Amino acid sequence: MTKTIRQTVTIGAAPGQVFGALINEKRHAKFTGDVAVISRKVGGAFTCYGGYISGINLELVPAKRIVQAWRSQTWPEGMFSIVTFALKRSKGGRTRLSFTQVGVPVSDFKDISKGWRTYYWKPLKAYLKG
Repeated sequence: MTKTIRQTVTIGAAPGQVFGALINEKRHAKFTGDVAVISRKVGGAFTCYGGYISGINLELVPAKRIVQAWRSQTWPEGMFSIVTFALKRSKGGRTRLSFTQVGVPVSDFKDISKGWRTYYWKPLKAYLKG
């Protein structure tokens, strides 16, 4: 059984900057504080948090949309969720990021939902302010 996470966050940077922080491995590592290896091509693989998370890029539309198949190291072999980052310019040069993650195991739902807020949105906002 799986669930879907839906979160919306406003980030004080333009959509292109947010896109870059999410898809550029050096920027990603700076805001998360952990190693990331990220292909910038559709069909390319990525890992983050030192390999704890891995997956494949399904769709990359610069400054607008990132769709990826994600999996946790602890999930059964071959199990993936689908993550979508939809970026839209908002007032003051900020970005409204609408996020969904479909296919999250019920047993991990609470921790993963909290993890996005704690380990992604909070440090991403801080990183892009500076």
